[in-house]
Amino acid sequence: MARLLEYEKARALLDRYGIRSIDSRYLQSGKEAASFAEKGNIAMKAISQKALHKTKSGLVVLNVSSDNAEKAFAELSKKAEKYRPYRILGQRMAPSGLEIIVGGRTDEQFGKLILIGLGGIYVEVFRDFALRVCPISRHDAESMIEQLKSKSVIAKDTETERMLVDLLLKVSKMLSENDITELDLNPIILHEKGYDAVDLRVMV
Repeated sequence: MARLLEYEKARALLDRYGIRSIDSRYLQSGKEAASFAEKGNIAMKAISQKALHKTKSGLVVLNVSSDNAEKAFAELSKKAEKYRPYRILGQRMAPSGLEIIVGGRTDEQFGKLILIGLGGIYVEVFRDFALRVCPISRHDAESMIEQLKSKSVIAKDTETERMLVDLLLKVSKMLSENDITELDLNPIILHEKGYDAVDLRVMV
């Protein structure tokens, strides 16, 4: 049976393949949350096998400062009680930018598949994505981006397109070399300094 990979292990897996993700750590108390937020506002998320869609379950708090971190931690913990067992994850707030999704799954007929498209709320609204069978080549990655209706927005210049091609190749390699049944990096935020994977959902 597939299980959700624990967040720190999922982040370590991405690190191994050179896939950037936002600075994160598990928080044991409101004081730890306040300390983590001293260098800049954070997001807090309750992570539970019983609540795969954290935002819909009300288990995400954004822009938490060191001043209100203890209160936010207590309120989030209270909401998460019905999803026990759970852990509270703190994340640096990512720079603002465009949200995309990179994902994958294991299909009974085709094997490992990889996907890229507009992310966040736009996944279900526009359904603008490209899909290929892994492992993909550089040409495959380029054609995936070319296929998107939103290509001019997502790959706004040559440098961004090259970065996305490299990201797709890394994700394809990770999918091919590991027993991953489902992968959901949504959103990945594209910004001036590159990108950051913010939400990681890895089923193994």
